[in-house]
Amino acid sequence: MVLSIQQWLGLSISNDILMSRYADTGEQALLARLYDECGDDLYHFLLAMTSPDTAMDVAQKTWVTVIEKRHLYVASGRFESWLFTLGRHALIDEIRKQRRLTYDDALLSKQAAPETGVYQQSDCFRQALAALPFVQREAFCLQQEGFGLQEIATICHSNRETIKTRLRYARESLKSALEAAHD
Repeated sequence: MVLSIQQWLGLSISNDILMSRYADTGEQALLARLYDECGDDLYHFLLAMTSPDTAMDVAQKTWVTVIEKRHLYVASGRFESWLFTLGRHALIDEIRKQRRLTYDDALLSKQAAPETGVYQQSDCFRQALAALPFVQREAFCLQQEGFGLQEIATICHSNRETIKTRLRYARESLKSALEAAHD
């Protein structure tokens, strides 16, 4: 592989360029760099939306989709937007699939929450986040991952004003739930 001047000088290459090169060549080293750059962010977004096991499964399925659909990548926006869109679609598919399954409520009720103060505070936030409607939680979590309004709108297939409203309601609900928990 020939080094570009950017690489030779040690300047970073954007994820968009990495993905474009990976789409053209299929070079595994490029995919590994993309995964190192974006894998944790994708997993944390999915984790905020679902259980740890489901988040891990969906994250893996998303990266498999990146591999299988690399030829469909068009560098018209940020790579992260494309990645999170794939992750969102995989998550929605998984949620639909899980709804067809039955759950053992007795098993779920046996899981105890940690008792220390730090865990209670973070548990309070997790519960408040989980209580948000899916679309509000999704918009909020994407914003926390650093996406702008237009990118969130693109990922969620909604318009910008709808996303602004979802974010406002999410913040208001979280604020109210956290204030109530500390009273």
